[in-house]
Amino acid sequence: MTQCNTQAMLFGQVGRRQTVARFDGGWISSDGGALLLGEVERQTRIIERFSGCFTDHRDPKRIEHPLAQLIGQRVLGLALGYEDLNDHDALRRDPLLATVLGCGDPLGAGRERASDRGKALAGKSTLNRVELTPVGASRSSRYKKIAFSISAFDRMLVEVFLAAEAKAIRTARRSARKAERRGGKRRRREWIVLDIDATDDPTHGKQLGRFFHGYYDCYCYQPLYITSGEHVLFARLRPGNVDAARGAITAVSRVVHQIRERHPGTPILLRGDSGFCREPLMRWCEENGVDYVLGLAKNKRLVKAIGRQLHEAKLACEQTGEPARRFTDLDYRTQKSWSRCRRVVAKAEHLPGERGENPRFVVTSIVAEQIIAQTLYEKTYCARGDMENRIKEQQLGLFADRTSCRAMRANQVRLAMSTVGYTLMAALRRLGLAGTPMAGAQCSTIRVRLLKIGARVRITARKIWISLSQSYPLQELFHMIHARLTAPPPALGP
Repeated sequence: MTQCNTQAMLFGQVGRRQTVARFDGGWISSDGGALLLGEVERQTRIIERFSGCFTDHRDPKRIEHPLAQLIGQRVLGLALGYEDLNDHDALRRDPLLATVLGCGDPLGAGRERASDRGKALAGKSTLNRVELTPVGASRSSRYKKIAFSISAFDRMLVEVFLAAEAKAIRTARRSARKAERRGGKRRRREWIVLDIDATDDPTHGKQLGRFFHGYYDCYCYQPLYITSGEHVLFARLRPGNVDAARGAITAVSRVVHQIRERHPGTPILLRGDSGFCREPLMRWCEENGVDYVLGLAKNKRLVKAIGRQLHEAKLACEQTGEPARRFTDLDYRTQKSWSRCRRVVAKAEHLPGERGENPRFVVTSIVAEQIIAQTLYEKTYCARGDMENRIKEQQLGLFADRTSCRAMRANQVRLAMSTVGYTLMAALRRLGLAGTPMAGAQCSTIRVRLLKIGARVRITARKIWISLSQSYPLQELFHMIHARLTAPPPALGP
């Protein structure tokens, strides 16, 4: 065959030497750090669990790409920064990506069709059929034979969370036993905190489920998320015209039930903004032993009730020129919507200049004897803001907003793929970067600094040699992460 890509390109002169470039370097990948993601997958089995949410009705005799490989290719592509399916027409030739996915023929030399040889992985058309899974995919379908179960996906996210949290629980139990032997007291186990929030996902055209949302000022979907720390426990695409709390009880009950299946009696705290301050949700929490801290929209009655505290804050602000705060507890009940009186924590704040009064309120089931007003607002409630960073990380770094399919179901599959890609990257951060300067790095930073490494791939009869760039500046960190990910798990105590 004619090698058209070996034409020399001249790039100026350095001293007496001419700079000449050719596309003749052999199999070179720009994603050498994907090897770390492969080790994370071996430890956590996140992609394997996710593949279990799909049912494959294809004829096994006609399959060249197993289902787990297709799912892994798409998820790893997102983690490595390739948001479009079109990118995979080039990525299918990458032997390093094929190696990470466990492909036995990383060069694709043994493909059945001559036109496919040299392409170890699937192209955009095959991956597209995975995303466009219909509701009733079956063997009788001609093209779309892979079905996706949204309920299995919901369970999978919580299972990954519980598997990661189990290590912390075992460590806490061992520490408690040691403290008891030394005469100390067992510490009370803290809440598992669930943060719930909705966000906007601007649409790309006249798609099903898109509506204009006045608050976000755009045509969008309105996905619902539940997170716990850096873990995503629930991600559901919804039409853009629904109330923020639509489906919240179903989502929270599903997550709480699954957690308590594994850890009965576990204290759980639900946090959310004022969009989730709804009587049915609060009543469900009270009936099921789930504590809550929810934002409460201000009104004239509430502002009047903290008039003295607002006046004190105003005087303090005028004296110091700095923002001043006062906190207080209220027993409050709405005139119609609430079924009972509840504890409301009020922040009476006054800001310098024209900003003036800035009162804020939260409603909670936690009694004042357990957490005082100021601590509950500043430490417990305000910490929910970190969830917005997790959503932003997924949308900007893992392309959760790339929902450009016409059907909502296909876009839900794309959201699921993005969520799993984020979960894999978060696992790399948790398992490999803890205690390092990059322990709090965003997914996009991890990708640029750890995954985008030039690598040359050579395949022999017995080994796959991957030569990483000698000029890579974070070699010591890379070695440390590899040692952590490949170390044998510690023996479990009694």
